Amino acid sequence: MTILIIEDEEPAYRRLQKMLKELEPDHILLNQIVSISSAVKWFKENDAPDLIISDIQLSDGVSFEIFKQVDIKCPVIFTTAYDQYAIEAFKVNSIDYLLKPVKKEELEKAVAKFKALTPAAAAAPAIDINKLLQSLQPATGTEYKKRFVVRYGEHIKTIDIEEVVYFYTEDKATFLCTKDARRFVVDFNLDTLDSILDPKIFFRINRQYIISIHSIAEMFAYSKSRVLIKLNPAAKHETIVSTERSADFKLWLGDEK
Repeated sequence: MTILIIEDEEPAYRRLQKMLKELEPDHILLNQIVSISSAVKWFKENDAPDLIISDIQLSDGVSFEIFKQVDIKCPVIFTTAYDQYAIEAFKVNSIDYLLKPVKKEELEKAVAKFKALTPAAAAAPAIDINKLLQSLQPATGTEYKKRFVVRYGEHIKTIDIEEVVYFYTEDKATFLCTKDARRFVVDFNLDTLDSILDPKIFFRINRQYIISIHSIAEMFAYSKSRVLIKLNPAAKHETIVSTERSADFKLWLGDEK
């Protein structure tokens, strides 16, 4: 059995590698892929493996994008750290997923399910990538993300969008910050968030931050027509509206529609 792992977090990759060696000692681990771009390149240059194990959130976006660019006809076990969108999508599409950190017994069950597939089923798994991608997008132009499911320790909780003041990236992870200054990891990158948040309330000021109109405490003129923003609660980093976004930011501030 040949297996390809798509995972950009080295500890998670090593964990999967170790568990697979214990569960399937005769398997052949083909490679470690760490991004959408490298995955697309690999699939164009190599034969498909028997099985793919893929994280959902990679350094350059959501791994579902790989399946839009390359026709992949082999089963996939997805792994995800926090958010419910994957779980909802998998329930609709009958795809196996494992919540991180992946447990050995859960991986064993997923691999067993794969091995139980008939050759025909294994060659044409029921993965509706369009539905998976649609689960990341608002259904219409007026429906946006209303809540997030986050995980802290062994607990899972929901946070209504009204409680969120801004999102930011740090060390390849995306965080949301609440009104009471609590911070949680979310399983979306900023590009995806930018498409599922209400643009009347949230604005992406630069590559690192998306802020709520309600998070702005003070604003100051900055160099090159940029704007320095003081957020409430205070941000961990200096928050400056980038030059290319400054004009749109000022229009957004005055949008009363």
